Amino acid sequence: MKRLFDIFFSSIVLLLFLPFGVIIGLIILLTSRGGVFYIQERIGKNGKPFGLYKFRTMRKNSDKAGKLTVGMRDPRITGIGYFIRKFKLDEFPQFINVLMGQMSVVGPRPEVKEYTDLYTPYQRDVLSVKPGITDYASLQYYDENRLLGESKNPRETYINEIMPAKIELNRKYIENPTLGQDFKIVWLTFLKVIGRN
Repeated sequence: MKRLFDIFFSSIVLLLFLPFGVIIGLIILLTSRGGVFYIQERIGKNGKPFGLYKFRTMRKNSDKAGKLTVGMRDPRITGIGYFIRKFKLDEFPQFINVLMGQMSVVGPRPEVKEYTDLYTPYQRDVLSVKPGITDYASLQYYDENRLLGESKNPRETYINEIMPAKIELNRKYIENPTLGQDFKIVWLTFLKVIGRN
């Protein structure tokens, strides 16, 4: 049932978003060097790596300076990238990952290997389910970039404070991964994006 929901919901979103996606893609191509999409290796279910799709919001090769985005004023972000990130539009290509079966609409956000390598056996439980586009942690840490931007050591703050807290929220989800809960998280995410929550 969850897979059918993922396919149906992702297909509808991609069809509705397609005209806007084409416009966003053209603007990205016209305003900065590099491709439309940024594909980053993330760790999926059972520790299997996959390529996560996003609209490119940073300058080419920016990830060589670190995986974390530090605040909305990170100098690596392009001009149009600020707008795209503000409204989470960079996340929409991940519905392609959902159709490919690598992700679900709702599930723990996939991490890069650098951080999953630090997981304890207890924390690795979150890798027992497909990663998702949104989850309780995404809602709780909607302003994560701002928090990291205010930190003197963003990497340590992420590893020691934010990552463990997000994993606990992820465990809350995987203990009761019902379709009703998925609908609730999708609705809360929608309200968050439009600024009503």
